[in-house]
Amino acid sequence: MTDFVQALDPSKLVLVGTALSFVTSAFSAPVYNLPIFLFGMYAQEATEAVQSLKTFTFLLAGSMFYDIVWMFNNSQHWFTKLLTILLLILKIPTAFSFVTALQQRGTQFSGLGIRGSDLSGATVWSMPGGFTSGGREGYQNVDSPTNGPKPLSVPPTQPTQPAQPAPANPTAYQTV
Repeated sequence: MTDFVQALDPSKLVLVGTALSFVTSAFSAPVYNLPIFLFGMYAQEATEAVQSLKTFTFLLAGSMFYDIVWMFNNSQHWFTKLLTILLLILKIPTAFSFVTALQQRGTQFSGLGIRGSDLSGATVWSMPGGFTSGGREGYQNVDSPTNGPKPLSVPPTQPTQPAQPAPANPTAYQTV
């Protein structure tokens, strides 16, 4: 099975899927297939776009379920239904070929963005206030003593002198 999937050309599968979804879009058919396949054509052309390939693969796999639900809820002409079923069948090897292409590009493709059983990943955000730094790990109870620096004491301020009264006859130019 893996040799069969590796022998498939993802660009030709996406091209055929785009053509089939374009033909069926003029009739009573799922409207989301054409945008998904057009996005797939863009994603497979960009060699650095690993995230776009992942997104297309998830969209394609999810749309298979929606195709089945759509066909049960809506009636179609027999020829349009045949083309919709062919498109649904075409989505299976297309999704497998894109998973294989992603694995060949070095992408770890095990789940919804989780690398195997590694849930920690890279730290992108830390709690403000230093809960994850400064020698304290995690949260601190209210009753537990802190080992942090003590606040600086502020010396008392000197009393200020009363302000000078304003002159009785203010003019535009005054000397200070």
